[in-house]
Amino acid sequence: MKFTLIKKSTRNRARLGMIDTPRGRIQTPIFMPVGTVGSVKALTSDDLKHCGAQIILGNTYHLYLRPGCDVMSHMGGLHEFIRWDRPMLTDSGGFQFFSLAKLAKFTEDGVTFQSHIDGSRHFFSPEKSVEIQTILGSDIMMSLDWCMGYPATFDQAQTALEKTTAWAQKGYDFWQAQGAPNNLFGIVQGGMFKDLRTRSAEELMQIDFSGFAIGGLSVGEPTDLMYEMANHTLPLLPENKPRYIMGVGTPENLVELTQMGCDMFDCVMPSRNARNGKLFTSKGDMNIHNARFKFDTRPIDETCSCYTCQNYTRAYLRHLYKSRELLAYRLNTIHNLYYYLDLMAKMREAIQADEFDAFKRQFYENRAQGV
Repeated sequence: MKFTLIKKSTRNRARLGMIDTPRGRIQTPIFMPVGTVGSVKALTSDDLKHCGAQIILGNTYHLYLRPGCDVMSHMGGLHEFIRWDRPMLTDSGGFQFFSLAKLAKFTEDGVTFQSHIDGSRHFFSPEKSVEIQTILGSDIMMSLDWCMGYPATFDQAQTALEKTTAWAQKGYDFWQAQGAPNNLFGIVQGGMFKDLRTRSAEELMQIDFSGFAIGGLSVGEPTDLMYEMANHTLPLLPENKPRYIMGVGTPENLVELTQMGCDMFDCVMPSRNARNGKLFTSKGDMNIHNARFKFDTRPIDETCSCYTCQNYTRAYLRHLYKSRELLAYRLNTIHNLYYYLDLMAKMREAIQADEFDAFKRQFYENRAQGV
């Protein structure tokens, strides 16, 4: 993997970059649709390409449990299994252990947990997390981290930081020993404490990771605090490597964090909200089940070029959603992901033209109009 920094804004920290991998080029800043169990729900690989997806994300915890490493190995890895020929990132499982904390027990060596599927017991070490991701064959792997929720005490955040650093070194050493062609990113932790975030970044930068992520954000903290932690941490990370904020977020989050210098994002929000009838538009968010759309002949967004907006009316989409027709989930998801990926493309154009501040002002003015 090679990261090239193409341009930086002269007015803020927004940056334009390029990640070259054997499976293709990724233009940054970029949003990665989340395919938790090997699919972005309701969409095919062709749908994702038509939406503009350059890279997607898979979930190590879920794919380990089902269909399992034996299937993944037999099928030649996750790319072959799901018929996706572009880059893919897999997370380490750390967030799932946090979100399924009642089933997980953290130790010095890793995490013991019960499957949420059948109750069977399993163990993840930093080495095993890398081994599983190697079997999956992802282009970018994440090191196993200890993710904390909000609120957390200083001592709790410090413990998570120390374990994350130790696990990062173990996972990195295992990755190097295996000689795997994948790339491995480290994950900065430290809770909502700037000094711990600084310490975590400094310790991880002693390890020659391919890129760096900021974890432990968007875990229940106020948005302003999330921005504060990101704004503090992003400048600490190497300029010549990709910077990734995990699990974020809303369109506004993407704009603000791109301005701070983030290169990569992922979140289930566009696809999950699509299944719940919430659609993102250039003029704000809309709930397609609202009665006022019953006779509305307009597309979701008259400025959008996605397949859904080019072919279907709000009235029809409302009918599908109210009828619980499966097509509603596909058409809504196509639109939301297209909106997110098109937003990233527009931000790349604004950075290239060194007009990001003007873009941001127009973005908020448009979103304030309402649908």
